[in-house]
Amino acid sequence: EVPRWTNAKMEISVNEPLNPIKQDVKKGKLRYVNNCFPYCGYLWNYGALPRTWEDPNHLDPNTNAKGDNDPLDVCEIGSKIGVRGEIKQVKVLGTLALIDEGETDWKILGIDITDPLADKINDIEDIEREMPGMIQHTVNWFRIYKMPTGKPPNQFAFDAKPKNKAFAEDVIRQTHVQWLSLIEGKVDKGAIGVLTVENSSSPYVVSPQQSVEIVSQQPPPGLAQPIPSEVDNVAFVKADQ
Repeated sequence: EVPRWTNAKMEISVNEPLNPIKQDVKKGKLRYVNNCFPYCGYLWNYGALPRTWEDPNHLDPNTNAKGDNDPLDVCEIGSKIGVRGEIKQVKVLGTLALIDEGETDWKILGIDITDPLADKINDIEDIEREMPGMIQHTVNWFRIYKMPTGKPPNQFAFDAKPKNKAFAEDVIRQTHVQWLSLIEGKVDKGAIGVLTVENSSSPYVVSPQQSVEIVSQQPPPGLAQPIPSEVDNVAFVKADQ
């Protein structure tokens, strides 16, 4: 969704048919994340793990907060800057339990399997050895990134300590089960667009040809808008630990 060092707040649009990647809009304006000193845009390639869903009606016992109604987010920490819409195969390394505005918002840490460091980084403790500071700055980034807009710092479960690979894989399994319940019509989908071309057992299944027709009925892309100059501004914020 978001290549490293960029600011545009791009995300899977969960409420639209077939869930396209779109830039978030707030109060009629395209959203960009602030550059909170010393950071510039996103620190990693930032995307979503397909076939997962954080159920907004499920109270996570680890965080004591309900899910954020989105797929799991992934911070891909490899060296190659990604391309928006690219599908990357990643090795799961661990996770952070972010509580974003009162909602559980797990951040999976992973690395592109083709990255030069992929063979050396296999679990959470390997990140600090091979990439000193990466976890610390990832925690700080998520803690402060909304503060320039007037919001309080985000909170974490587990005292902001990362959990290991095995824990992260369990989170993935749980959210995959939640996604299956959603896509198979076992829970209320609310406003989520749940059309699928893969799950034949789903009441929302459509054929590949139908999916092409749905896409063809969308409005044509508009002209690219210039990036506002204030996106380059730097914000200085401090969150008390």
